[in-house]
Amino acid sequence: MQMTETEMMLKGYGLTTAEIFYRMPDYRNVLNTFVWQDYDLAPDHPRLFGFIEFWQDSIEGPLHSIRFTHRKMISPGEWRNVVGEFRYH
Repeated sequence: MQMTETEMMLKGYGLTTAEIFYRMPDYRNVLNTFVWQDYDLAPDHPRLFGFIEFWQDSIEGPLHSIRFTHRKMISPGEWRNVVGEFRYH
């Protein structure tokens, strides 16, 4: 059974975005990019590394480099100290 996005966020999943640089199979001097995005668990990132393994096994374009970022969707809110309040009608 697939979890909903809300259930995933409550279990600690966050949005992981990866920019994958790879070489074209026929033109090794040409770099191309692919953007991958999914909900994943930090710091192990099982879905991202599973996708990278799939790429290496199934896709002909050899990987050059990968940049990724991870952001938890539910995190502590930003707190600020309010000294006064003004009302305007």
